Amino acid sequence: MRKDSRIYVAGHRGLVGSAITRLLKRRGFSSLLLRSRGELDLTDPRATDRFFASHRPHYVFLAAAKVGGILANDRYSADLLRDNLAIELNVITAADRHGVKKLLFLGSSCIYPKNAPQPLREELLLTGPLEATNEGYAVAKIAGIKLCQAFRKQHGSNFISLMPSNLYGPGDNFDLETAHVLPALVRKFHEARESDAATVTIWGSGKPRREFLHVDDLASACLLLMESYDEPEIINVGVGEDLSIREIAELVKETVNFKGDIVHDLSKPDGTPRKLLDVSRIRRLGWTASIGIKEGLGSTYAWYRDHLRSGSIRGV
Repeated sequence: MRKDSRIYVAGHRGLVGSAITRLLKRRGFSSLLLRSRGELDLTDPRATDRFFASHRPHYVFLAAAKVGGILANDRYSADLLRDNLAIELNVITAADRHGVKKLLFLGSSCIYPKNAPQPLREELLLTGPLEATNEGYAVAKIAGIKLCQAFRKQHGSNFISLMPSNLYGPGDNFDLETAHVLPALVRKFHEARESDAATVTIWGSGKPRREFLHVDDLASACLLLMESYDEPEIINVGVGEDLSIREIAELVKETVNFKGDIVHDLSKPDGTPRKLLDVSRIRRLGWTASIGIKEGLGSTYAWYRDHLRSGSIRGV
């Protein structure tokens, strides 16, 4: 990419899109195309096509998505499936129609089978049943991958797909109904500390294991892959290590300085037992995550406190 290349970051106000946008600006890219959901509804095929026809982006980071944690994924599966399919179809089709040089599609580690062998290798896609609680979202992401591969095969479009592990960082969603596990825990422990609560309740047994990647690390991987990866195969991005939900809860408790106890609600689902990505493919390209979980948690909690005071946090 040249510094004056027209670059469209779809979803630039979200967790991933905002991190990509920050990094592009720091590295001197000067022609960023940024549109809020109010300015451009990507579920509208005509509006999406008009945008591409008018602005002719050279590169596209497709980070726009309707997302949620285990509760939202289970409760709003139709919305997640419908809206994400629409966004992917409209953006990828318009990118092909209007001559985008390269598109990077952001998938998710939930695309892999629930009981797949660990760590999750890219070739395990479509080798078994998905986790039921997030099946709608996972099916939509798989469709996006396959659409990129189909356009590449039929039209020669340079569309690639990246699969990140669980993400966190500044700009996250802290709504307890729709947030992913880590931001939800940050909010729960903070509010418990502020109210002098004796306990914090977390869903399930605490035994499932998750891999947590700071969104700024993901942004650096996205730029590397946009500039140097041109293969049809999906590629995982993660840290290569995981923690149990109980362990991450203990780390959040320590970071927030909550002095009470952690209680498990065993009536709530655990979700997929483990999701650890095999990141050997991207490591061969010279990339590794650089932000450790304690450092990342500390900066995320600092961001949460700062923005809580100004009332500018999603979901709060």
